[in-house]
Amino acid sequence: MSNIRNRVTLAHTRDRAKGVRDSINAMNANPVSNKNVVLKPNFNTADAAPGSTHNETLEALIEELWAMGAKSITLGERSYPVTSAVMKQKNVQPMLDRLQVKVINFDDLAPEDWVPIKPESSHWPEGFRVARPILEAECLVYTCCLKTHQYGGIITMSLKLSVGVVPTSRNGFPYMNHLHGSPHQRKMIAEINAPFRPDLIVMDGVDAFVDGGPMTGKRVKGDIILAADDRVAMDAVGVAVLKHLGSNSDIMNTPIFRQEQIARAVELGLGAASPDEIDLVAADDASQVYRDQINGILQAG
Repeated sequence: MSNIRNRVTLAHTRDRAKGVRDSINAMNANPVSNKNVVLKPNFNTADAAPGSTHNETLEALIEELWAMGAKSITLGERSYPVTSAVMKQKNVQPMLDRLQVKVINFDDLAPEDWVPIKPESSHWPEGFRVARPILEAECLVYTCCLKTHQYGGIITMSLKLSVGVVPTSRNGFPYMNHLHGSPHQRKMIAEINAPFRPDLIVMDGVDAFVDGGPMTGKRVKGDIILAADDRVAMDAVGVAVLKHLGSNSDIMNTPIFRQEQIARAVELGLGAASPDEIDLVAADDASQVYRDQINGILQAG
């Protein structure tokens, strides 16, 4: 049976600000009120959305978090290139200053603020580390993009966003070498997610990569903003959208819950275990037809 923990809301629109507001409001829940919020975007690089979080999406999300009663908002990120350079290229700091958002550049964390995680059963040979602000967040909000990943991840959505909370050799740790050199990369991506859980996730699929990615790829109009609090449900719906848009063979020829990131996340108990546990909800009447199309693909697997 579906329940609110597995609700995914869908706004069919090209208006990012409206889509963010409508999808969040359709969740019928407020995990943000009177909380100190840590916001994790997709600033892997500064490439245009969906290569990275669109500034309009980020601004609309921040404004909505304040409207929901957030006590404070702090953006935390570790990019693939130097994080400060990515943020400068994206020109987000003036907006963050205007909206009174603090920034934690994970590149600047002290070694002791990369907390060691050593799961009993893991494909990480030495375990991994997670940025302390993520683990200690009173309220954690994710915003991700809708896209494929050509370097072994297959998909890069909410589960894959968590790679940015693990340090790199730039921070003095070898974990990205372990990840990218492993045949178990997709399972390892899922395993990063086990020590914490976002309270709210917003996915921008107004534009999507249906092949290539994560920085650049085959771009199509997805015309969709999604909200959820379940990473597995969110990514499963995202894969259904990619199938609807027409994607590469790794997407089109693999059942949704057999995607390795999703399958491993299910094994770890991180979210919905099947399409039956996902309640896909249209954010408004105008989104109902698109919702029905995506839900048909989701339920078919």
